Amino acid sequence: MNPNANVHAKVKPRDALGRMTPYSPGKPIWEVQREYGLDRVAKLASNENPLGPSPKALEAIRRMLPELHRYPDVRATILARTLADRLGLSEANVVLSNGGDEMITLLSEAYLEPGDEVVVPVPTFSEYAFGALLMNASVKKVPLAEGFAYDADALLAAVTDKTKIVYICTPNNPTGTYMPESEMRRLLDGLPDRVLLVVDSAYAHFATAPDYADGMAFVREGYPVAVLQTFSKIYGLAGIRVGYAAAPEPIVRSLLQVKEPFNVNALAQAAAAAALTDDEHLEASRIANERAKSRLYEGLRALSIPYTKSESNFVLAELGEKADSIYRELLARGVIVRSGQGWELPNHARISIGTVEEIEWLLRELGSIVQSS
Repeated sequence: MNPNANVHAKVKPRDALGRMTPYSPGKPIWEVQREYGLDRVAKLASNENPLGPSPKALEAIRRMLPELHRYPDVRATILARTLADRLGLSEANVVLSNGGDEMITLLSEAYLEPGDEVVVPVPTFSEYAFGALLMNASVKKVPLAEGFAYDADALLAAVTDKTKIVYICTPNNPTGTYMPESEMRRLLDGLPDRVLLVVDSAYAHFATAPDYADGMAFVREGYPVAVLQTFSKIYGLAGIRVGYAAAPEPIVRSLLQVKEPFNVNALAQAAAAAALTDDEHLEASRIANERAKSRLYEGLRALSIPYTKSESNFVLAELGEKADSIYRELLARGVIVRSGQGWELPNHARISIGTVEEIEWLLRELGSIVQSS
């Protein structure tokens, strides 16, 4: 008997699964190499740090290897303490997670009931809606304004008596735009006290705008806000998955009630705590990002390709009606970017900032494709 036969006819999954779309990541290097028979590939699709991880993080991992037979610290105490000191908060204001994605799920599990609503800007990171649908909550989508700018009034207008969470991603993925500090304060002051504002500032370390705010000041002021950050981006630790939320103590207590006991592994805890002390790697990553992003801007202008000015380590480029074929041709030439299809931006592609050499490669191939089309 085939054990797979008629499984779905007998064991029914939750109805919510029919409304959910699993996250679709950028193509990995090995897949593109195998598919196109390539030896060399530039991955500019997943907003990773091209400088790699902090050397201090690598050394911390090596020191931790002999202890892998031990369970990790359930509260990631050393990491939480190091974070709290850096953020000017108490340890009671910090909770760790297996990447930023898990924290979005924890927030959904802790706060959403069937029938609740969450408000999300669009286009933005898909996991906010995913977490809401997982808990049978509804998603109210608020389009960003012209130039993909945030509009606090539009977000406030979407709030109803069923709204439980409002999400903002700043800098926003995939647009690179941000919500200025004054606009964020206006949003917070306009929200009912019963609504939690989640500020996902995963890309905060790349932002240079003078009026940029990562949301941490509002946590210190006691607003009902949870700020999400990650070690996957500027710290270069995407492969070991560690993120965190900073929030008022009652919110952290609620998250701890739904958190799995050993969600952040021992290597991730050690590496992240060490990376926090590596200011040299952090600054080098910022400088490298600005240099390569400037070159990308210059190259896109030379090719007459419109783009959105970004406060992050990626740029949203408007490739036009042939965007999908350009994306596929770049893949065939060994350059991976992220198609805008998943954000309902079929004429766009998101380009991660790699090294200057990778950006030069992208621009050469992009120029060749555009000129021949």
